[in-house]
Amino acid sequence: MTEEVFVVSAAMIPFGKHRTSSYVGLAVAPLVDALRGAGIEKSDVDAVYVGHSFGGMMTGQRICKEIGLGTVPTVNVDNACSSGATAIHEAWTAISQGLVDVAVVVGVEKLTQFGGGTLPLSPEDREVKQGIVMPAVYAMRATRYLHETEATVEDLALVSVKARKHGALNPFAQFRSEVTVDEVLGARPIADPLTLMMCCPTGDGAAVVVLVSERARNRLNTPKGMRVAASILHSGEVKEGYRDMTMPEISQHSASDAYEMAGIGPKDLDMIELHDAFSIAELVYYEAFGLAERGRAIDLLRDGKTTFGGDVVVNPSGGLLSKGHPVGASGVAQVAEAFWQLTDNAGARQVDDARWAMTHVTGGGTAGLDHGACTIHIFEGV
Repeated sequence: MTEEVFVVSAAMIPFGKHRTSSYVGLAVAPLVDALRGAGIEKSDVDAVYVGHSFGGMMTGQRICKEIGLGTVPTVNVDNACSSGATAIHEAWTAISQGLVDVAVVVGVEKLTQFGGGTLPLSPEDREVKQGIVMPAVYAMRATRYLHETEATVEDLALVSVKARKHGALNPFAQFRSEVTVDEVLGARPIADPLTLMMCCPTGDGAAVVVLVSERARNRLNTPKGMRVAASILHSGEVKEGYRDMTMPEISQHSASDAYEMAGIGPKDLDMIELHDAFSIAELVYYEAFGLAERGRAIDLLRDGKTTFGGDVVVNPSGGLLSKGHPVGASGVAQVAEAFWQLTDNAGARQVDDARWAMTHVTGGGTAGLDHGACTIHIFEGV
């Protein structure tokens, strides 16, 4: 019998340039806050899962020892941008199978260690050897999407405008000021047609969530929180030659499986935190998730259907474009946002009557794969 799993606490630090902080320094404060928020002791924790990509060996153990949290299994998870979300999936798996009752998930990353520029990719990858970088990949997607649809470069800018408007309401966001379409279009070019404001910033950050079984929730008298209705992790399908860059099939398939597991459809969602590393990503994910027909994502965007007061609020946190994208922390921060929204604790950015939330994060640019990994979660407020 599968155990029900609940997220009962969430904490994070503001994302940004924390140049003087270590991985341990970034993660300890939200770890303590999350445990306090759940009303549990260190002795109640059965396992710890830590998502990061560039923290080095034993990152999780180095964090946990600072608060005296030891002896329990501590698992370090590297799945590129999907690391934190994958760590949550592993915690959900362990609890749902009855192996543990209380799991803490930490997502943490310090990207300022690289001094700027694009993130390092695997040097053994054949496309990386030819000079591919992620902004170029998404620029190609954007170029093709603009060619095949009625979308314009102004629509790409509108995605960033929406993200910054939402992020201005989020005290944890790296960028907290609104921008205009003209400012986005006039920003420094990165990879045509993408400008700087159409690309997520690099930075540092940490987020923590606590997951429990229903049995532990009753025994420990934790907050109600939200129920994990679906947890899906897929790796990319190997496919050489032509690939439709305007339809990310790994995200499409993952979303379909998540809807089936949760017993809902895209129209039931009240909010989505999706992987908008570049502005074009949001448009193609509208279509991959079944929110819009192929080529018609712009209708949702232009008509205000994906902002506050619309059909489904996409990235109320500001998303990666505004909140920031410290790789290993992003997936956990998305779940933290869903937790605050579904427990009516999101403050000025609260989505009205939010009951269903979905989080989505992909990871890794690898030759022959759409993405290396994709993790999708669906949550229900309880």
